[in-house]
Formats: sequence, C-alpha cells, structure tokens
Amino acid sequence: MSHQMTQIGGNAFNHNQSSHTEAEYDRLRGLARQEQGKRALCFDKAHQAYERGDGAAAHQLSEEGKRHGQMVDQYNKQASEYIFRENNAVGRVDGDTIDLHGQFVEEAEDILEQRIKYAQSTGQTHLHVIVGKGNHSVNHIQKIKPRVEQVCQELGLQYLTEANAGRIYINLQGGPAHMPQEHIQHGGGYQQGHAQPNAGQQHYNQHQQGAGYPAHQQQQQPGGGHQQQGQNDEMEKIAKKFLPKILKYLEKQCCVVM
Repeated sequence: MSHQMTQIGGNAFNHNQSSHTEAEYDRLRGLARQEQGKRALCFDKAHQAYERGDGAAAHQLSEEGKRHGQMVDQYNKQASEYIFRENNAVGRVDGDTIDLHGQFVEEAEDILEQRIKYAQSTGQTHLHVIVGKGNHSVNHIQKIKPRVEQVCQELGLQYLTEANAGRIYINLQGGPAHMPQEHIQHGGGYQQGHAQPNAGQQHYNQHQQGAGYPAHQQQQQPGGGHQQQGQNDEMEKIAKKFLPKILKYLEKQCCVVM
C-alpha cells in the first residue's frame, strides 16, 4: 500500500492548546511520514530486486514495506484520535457541533458520516461542522469543506455556510437548511447549498423530526456536566468505530489536513 501524505503547516487545533499537546499531534503525524518514507524505499528496492531476478530479496523487501505501511496506518490513527479528543472535549464545542480540524480529508469524511448517523438516531435536528477556513492549507484552499458538502449531497442533506466561513450548518431532517436566528453568528451572511433529494434518507429523517436532543447531549447550562460527559463518551465511541475504515481510503490517495 503506497500513498503520499501531506501535512499543511499551521495549528491543527481550533482551541488554545499547550505546546505539549500540539507537539504530540505533530510527533504522531511525523512518525507516520517517516514510516511512509521507509515503506516507499522498501518497495522501490523490492522492485529493483525483482527486475534483477532476485525473487527472494524482492519478497523480503516487500514484506518489510508492508510492515512499515502498518505503522503508517497506526500512527495516523493515533494522531486522528488524539486531535479528535482534544478538539471535541467537553466544554470546547457544543453538543450539536463537531470539530474536524487537523483531520486528513478521508478521516474527516468518515468521522462526519458516523456523527450524522449518531445525531439522526438520537433525534438531533441539525449539526454544526467546524471545517476551518483553509488558513493553514496550501494557497489557503479549504480541503475539508468540499468533502463535507459532498457527504451532505450524497446523503440528501441540505447545508449552508455560516457567517463564519469555517463552519457549515447541516439540516439533519432532510428539509431546507434555514439556520434558526439564535444560531446565526455575528458577522452576517451565509451561502446555502442544496443537495439532490434522497428519498430513503428523507424518509429516515422524517421519523427523527421533533425528537429533540438525547439526555446525554452536551448542553452549556449549569449542572450539565453529566450531559456533557455522556456526549464526550459517545464521540469517543464514534471515533473508535469509524477510524478502522479510514485505512481503506488511504490506498493511492493523497491525504491533506486543513
């Protein structure tokens, strides 16, 4: 398995973090890149051995390359889980919000799909997705936002870009994405996106309308600690559930972060 990974410079966290916290994230991504280089070198040498007719050496080098590939996946998985926990910790985001800062595009896609499923299954009507403004990306081009929009379109969900261009509002009920006035951030203005109707998804969403939020959903209210902790536990379960699937997407793809 071989692919190129690119980590864009800049802070991958959406909140003020200690230097140790950011260093740990960078360390894990750095280890993944090192293993990626070792894997590529092994596969290159394996090809050379095969070309000169040394099948045994080619096989040995190929197996060594696969082991380095497993380490690439392992370190990236650890980094993804680490930054997800940091950016979505209790008190850092509301219960109707998910922060995808620092994720590779494929990682962010799987996180979002699982979060949408969870939100719909618990009766949530909407979801705010923090995607970043692309300030740390090459040429300041947003990488996560287009994929989030693609997921919404595939699921038949309508969305809009909030006044803060680094956030997307998703209507989980299948209807138009009209963000309630109390959710509109200061600064004004947003762009609305329309996904193609998805009959199956809309039928599912109809059963979720009016269900409200689950008891363990994060709430920024006095005495809401237990609710916040429940949401945090659920988010960690989601992270552990979706991350193994990320590995399937890394083959022959270029992964980037915001």
